[in-house]
Amino acid sequence: MSVRILYLDDDAAFVRLVQKSLGRLGHQVLHAEDLDVALGHLQSEQEFDAIVLDHYLRDMTGHEVLQRLRDSGIFLPVVYVTGSNEAKIAIDALKAGAADYVIKTVSDDFLPLLTGAIEQSVENARLRMEKLRSDEEIRQAKDHAESLLGEVNHRVANSLALVGSLLRLQMANTKSEEAKIELSHTQARIAAIAGMHRSLYTTDDVRRVEMDRYLGTLMDQIASSVQRTDNRIPVTFKADPIVMTSDRAVSVGMVLTELVTNAFKYAYPATDSGEIRVSLYRTSDNEALLRVEDDGIGFTQGQAPTGTGLGSRIVKSMATNLGSGIRYLDVDKGTVAEVPLIISLEDGQANET
Repeated sequence: MSVRILYLDDDAAFVRLVQKSLGRLGHQVLHAEDLDVALGHLQSEQEFDAIVLDHYLRDMTGHEVLQRLRDSGIFLPVVYVTGSNEAKIAIDALKAGAADYVIKTVSDDFLPLLTGAIEQSVENARLRMEKLRSDEEIRQAKDHAESLLGEVNHRVANSLALVGSLLRLQMANTKSEEAKIELSHTQARIAAIAGMHRSLYTTDDVRRVEMDRYLGTLMDQIASSVQRTDNRIPVTFKADPIVMTSDRAVSVGMVLTELVTNAFKYAYPATDSGEIRVSLYRTSDNEALLRVEDDGIGFTQGQAPTGTGLGSRIVKSMATNLGSGIRYLDVDKGTVAEVPLIISLEDGQANET
């Protein structure tokens, strides 16, 4: 390894000795007697790999030079040279940014020690630069991947929205009321998935979903699609700021869609009125509870599902994957469904906004 060194020392004879010794090893040493000359060399087109700095100069100390170098934006590795009884000076130099230090003596050990310190400092600086470049390349690759993932989520959300529109057209041209109901259920399920993808591409983190924002939007979509015109049912929604991974978020969205849709359909007959209440709140660092309740005609655990039963199977399967499964509370009036959730399976930690 051949390195180019700027040696800042007002002892020209001593520097010539160093030049001869390092020159035999293939290194180049350029002498500067004071800081102004050194800065002139450093700011020219010449390139240096390291600086050797003597502590005692004519009009300032090496510590002052270190500060001036840093103020000038020069961050080459500096090997500090000081006297044999001045360990504190060397330590202060290291604290000020020097890469290494060598005790200046007249013994035969000085030049080998200086050479080793220079070569090691240059190699360490090279490794640091390579690490910085690698880190930057990794950061850029990560940003690019997240940008692509955001674009994918955007396109998926748009494609699912198109499928939902096609289903609405099919519903409008279907005479069977039963078929219309099933199509509306399918449309709501698709909307739950599309909403998750839309939530991902509109946030900075394309891997995690802000559940309060996602479920709030989803609630509005469900209400607008299944709300009855003859007996409008108010809906309330409250949620703690909880973040979940996309796969778990969409499962929660599907469960919520089925439970709220069923509440709209069955909780209140045409002549009854009431409300639907939905909440999502944290119960521990890594656990939460989704709750859907109404004051309607009620539902008991194990009751046979109305319709095809597909929605009940979806809820049961996804609720089991999300936590301990769905449970229905024994209440005097209405229905209360609770779904315990494990927030994160990746790191065992909750993630808050």
